[in-house]
Amino acid sequence: MADRGFTVTRLPGFTTIALLVFAALYAPIAMLVVYSFNAGDSIATYDGFSMRWYQRAWENDHVKDATVRSLVIATTAALIATAAATMAALATTRKKPFRGQTAVYVAINQPLMVPEIVTAVALLIFFAAIKVTTGYQGLGYLILAHTAFCIPFAYLPIRARLEGMDLTLETAAADLYATPWRTFRYVTLPLLAPGIVAGMMLAFVTSLDDVVITLFVKSAGQDTLPTYLLGQIRRQVTGEVNAISTVLLCLTVVLLTTFFLLTRKKS
Repeated sequence: MADRGFTVTRLPGFTTIALLVFAALYAPIAMLVVYSFNAGDSIATYDGFSMRWYQRAWENDHVKDATVRSLVIATTAALIATAAATMAALATTRKKPFRGQTAVYVAINQPLMVPEIVTAVALLIFFAAIKVTTGYQGLGYLILAHTAFCIPFAYLPIRARLEGMDLTLETAAADLYATPWRTFRYVTLPLLAPGIVAGMMLAFVTSLDDVVITLFVKSAGQDTLPTYLLGQIRRQVTGEVNAISTVLLCLTVVLLTTFFLLTRKKS
């Protein structure tokens, strides 16, 4: 019998350990979803199926305001971050290697390497000085903060898409006297579109789920949905919190599944 080589899946106990890990990861999430349909008031006793907590969340004006605010911030930040990430990816992949390119790459991905609390404190100090000087207290600070830490999440899939693209078509367009702008518009951009959409969705999900930076940067009355949920948990955990969390979970799963389908390699 030919030796099939070493694979980790053939190690003794691999299946058991994998099942235990998956159970530890997903059992709490499954319980959250189940108890979001609980007819009773207890979060520890299941009293039958009901949609009452979803209806209560739908009728809650605070939830509506926080949801709209979260969507506005996440959408705006994702669009700006994706535009900036696309330009950065083009500059670091469609140009000849230059001195300091590694430093540029590190600077773009800095939010991924530095603890989020450090970024949050730095943004708090920076925006506090601007608030004192200008007196402006609007959502612009949250949008800028979310944009800053979403850029690397949009940059990575866009850069990966560019690196996997064949340069033949772009070279052919240049040989046919197409300007750099026309080459980008009619050749590069259509081929890059799946990476751009994937990067934008990843940035959107990252912004939508953020708590730490939002808590540090937001002003009074600017709760997003995650910070609203955190405030409710500090007071009392109800089925309404489970229902809102389940909706966020479903939205995140849909977007990440789409991201996977857009970025997977085709044979």
